[in-house]
Amino acid sequence: MLATIQFKSKKRVIDLSKPLDISIPLTGKPNNVNAWYLDPPKIVPEIIDGETISVADGAVVNFNTITFNPHSHGTHTETVGHITEKVYSINQHLKQFFFLAEVVTVAPEKQGEDYVISRKQLQFALGNKKREAIVIRTMPNTREKHTKQYSNTNPTYLLEDAAEYLKSKGIKHLLIDLPSVDKEQDNGELLAHNAFWNTRGKLRLDATITEFIYVSNKISDGCYMLNLQIAPFENDASPSKPILYKVID
Repeated sequence: MLATIQFKSKKRVIDLSKPLDISIPLTGKPNNVNAWYLDPPKIVPEIIDGETISVADGAVVNFNTITFNPHSHGTHTETVGHITEKVYSINQHLKQFFFLAEVVTVAPEKQGEDYVISRKQLQFALGNKKREAIVIRTMPNTREKHTKQYSNTNPTYLLEDAAEYLKSKGIKHLLIDLPSVDKEQDNGELLAHNAFWNTRGKLRLDATITEFIYVSNKISDGCYMLNLQIAPFENDASPSKPILYKVID
């Protein structure tokens, strides 16, 4: 099914029958993707009056309780409320859900003991393209990203000037296949978060960061329509399900 979306002064045609899901499912298994030193998420049936509420155990319904942290346990979208004293709810500040996005693949650069994504790399990837969102796929790109345990591994991160560049380009929605845009241990500086959300000036309340995505190698770099789906959590972050649609015209 084809759909035409008016984007500023130009119409874009997408094929709604071919969604490309770039989220990582959340499971109750020990090998669920994880970061920030937490135990795995839990998905377990409730026990009421000694009865396990599960069809497999004789109940008439399944009635699971899910315990997780959106920042640690899977694909999530966050607002500036993630790093401010005032908690800006993702449910209150993400009000549009379709954006023109560019998928780019980046091979992180070695900097001392770290691997980083630089301003120069993003400038080369975006060029003169005008986009509302960027989807960053880092190399190497394997299915291990669905189950990787990131705590104490010093993952790749964005340099401050790379995040500053994205802000200056008018990118409102930053999506990346890492647990954070910032260094795992940075003494609380959160340089990329602060630069992207402009915390030293007027806060970009309508800008979001989505972490822990997975972009299959079958998805080519290029222009897509992004549908950024969240759950209606009144919280700084929500588990999310970003979907890409290839732009046909």
